[in-house]
Amino acid sequence: MDHSNTNGVADSAFHLGNFSIDEHRPMKVVVVGAGYSGIIAGIRFLQKVKNIDLTIYEAAAGVGGAWFHNKYPGLTCDIPSHCYQLTFAVNPHWSSFYASGPEILTYLESVVDKYKLMPYIKLQHRMMRGRYSEAEGKWRLTIQRPVIGDSGEVQYEEVEDTCDVLFTGTGTLHRWSWPDIPGLNDFRGQIIHSAAWETGEGGPNAKWQDSVASWGPKSVGVIGVGSSAIQLVPALQPRVKNVVNFVRGQTWIAANFVREHIVKMTGDENKADNYVYTEEQKAKFAEDPEYYRQYRKEIESDLNSAHAATLRGNPLQIGGKAAFTETMKKRLAKKPWIANHIIPDFGVACRRLTPGPGYLEALCEDNVDFVPTGIERVTPTGIQTTDGKLHELDVLICATGFDITGHLPFDLIGRNGVTLESKYTPHPRTYMSVAVDGFPNWFQGLGPNSGVGAGSLLLLAEREVDYAVAATLKLQRERLKSIEARPEAVADFDEYIDSYFPTTVFGEKCRSWYKAGKEEGRVVALWPGSCTHAARALANPRWEDFTYERLPKSKNRFHWLGDGNTVADRIPEADKAWYLDASEIDIPPVPLDR
Repeated sequence: MDHSNTNGVADSAFHLGNFSIDEHRPMKVVVVGAGYSGIIAGIRFLQKVKNIDLTIYEAAAGVGGAWFHNKYPGLTCDIPSHCYQLTFAVNPHWSSFYASGPEILTYLESVVDKYKLMPYIKLQHRMMRGRYSEAEGKWRLTIQRPVIGDSGEVQYEEVEDTCDVLFTGTGTLHRWSWPDIPGLNDFRGQIIHSAAWETGEGGPNAKWQDSVASWGPKSVGVIGVGSSAIQLVPALQPRVKNVVNFVRGQTWIAANFVREHIVKMTGDENKADNYVYTEEQKAKFAEDPEYYRQYRKEIESDLNSAHAATLRGNPLQIGGKAAFTETMKKRLAKKPWIANHIIPDFGVACRRLTPGPGYLEALCEDNVDFVPTGIERVTPTGIQTTDGKLHELDVLICATGFDITGHLPFDLIGRNGVTLESKYTPHPRTYMSVAVDGFPNWFQGLGPNSGVGAGSLLLLAEREVDYAVAATLKLQRERLKSIEARPEAVADFDEYIDSYFPTTVFGEKCRSWYKAGKEEGRVVALWPGSCTHAARALANPRWEDFTYERLPKSKNRFHWLGDGNTVADRIPEADKAWYLDASEIDIPPVPLDR
């Protein structure tokens, strides 16, 4: 059989690709979730990856993730608002030092509008399962969406989709759970979970104040002492007959994070709970970008500096414990006995710190009862505690948190039928929190070990997206079928996690969602280091920690070189000196004379 080509030269098994080296291979990317991570991913994938087919599936009826779902009274971010925004999408118009939930949602909606993401977002499209096809090198997805039936009722159908790269940005605060308390279903009053706030009043888009408009004569029980409960109690206290806060654990109520910035603006040490910016200050932020950038940097730098307080034996940890104890006792002066039950024995930051503006003060009000006694059971009319006392209630609010074990709200099946569930049992094992062995072409944002004990969470979210984009560009540029974390690299990162946390306060005994709601055990929610440490770690991918498969017909590793041309070489009128463009030239600084 003649294997010579038209020039009479013997042919080989390798053939040049019929494409230019910089001709962008089509890439289909699916993002799951339209909260912070999903929005960042949509922006960056569209910006960086040319010739992309992008779809963002969001189960809810709106964008915003946790900030769309959560609507409970007092919902506020416990990180300064000017630190709780994207590095590239600043908002100089935040109304207060700590922004409310609705204001954060408005910000996220404005970012989606600014970057024109809505055409790519499919709302009310719930991811049900994803399975990796080894033959195709693609993810096959099952999506549930609503349809209107023949008689006008809402029904649901499942549709299929595929993608080259799958990015999940569902976060950790999406699977709320009811507390395991006997008799919970026997309660005849109104029972609500803080993460699914619905009172039957005010309508779906009403302010939270309207949702409790009829609660004036009611007794309201709040179970919990996490961030949600700490915000609920002071919000409800002036609007109801009485509040009963059932607290089984202890927690540090921090002096407001970076409170010196509030004191500087108010000039009053006693007015440092929150601060409402004046119109003049907001105008100054908007009109002087450099002034605003410096203001942001000062707050964020101080916030990141708190990382040192999470290290065992650090002077900031020791000093913080003494300072917080003094502050909490001072704020509880009207009911000093509460301090004996709520001030922890464990170190500062073992549980998530919250500034809790107004919480301790609300506990001291005459219409608020603090109940540290354990709950025996829920009765039809209230809660019976272990001392036999019955607390009569009209409304019971469970502010009892989320399932933060890292499990996704859908099935994900990787190579050889392995499930993500199995990889996350008994605890999640990941590669740098962004990938898992056995799951090619899949990356995640704010998954297991992606939280921060101090500092900027959104910095980490941005860097995780950048990592996924860089991997996608490598797949596209080198015309690869798959990229997959090596099992030994996952094992090494797991070992690093186990070695790091015993050096921190997070390894102490305290019940925390950092440890999946347990007092002791594996820290599954936090990055093993500071947030700036994570940013540095994720900045330059170690491609040697991955294995690769080439596309069919590309057995030679240099198949991606194509036909020896660039796109400009093949187009007569194209710019063939593009390397002289200002954006292409890296001009080194001239050394100063010594």
